[in-house]
Amino acid sequence: MQCFIYRSSIKEGLYVYLAEEDGLKDLPEPVLKQLGEPELTMTLDLQPERKLIQEDTRVVLENLKTCGFHIQMPRDIEQQLAALAKGAGS
Repeated sequence: MQCFIYRSSIKEGLYVYLAEEDGLKDLPEPVLKQLGEPELTMTLDLQPERKLIQEDTRVVLENLKTCGFHIQMPRDIEQQLAALAKGAGS
């Protein structure tokens, strides 16, 4: 399956995989806000046997088929969420 990978201009480590090259217009508004000015990073022929560094290829393919997109969050998202939660409790 051909997919198009965009990188967020404002959130380091945030990537969106799209099933359609012009699929950005179909993303939910909160995702679009986090992308800022998305930059096409890579076009990839994604097959189930292909290994991805941070994502489970089968999950990505399933999300592309059912939703048209897959979101790859920053690796340190748990730390960021914990810091936000701690700050909210102050």
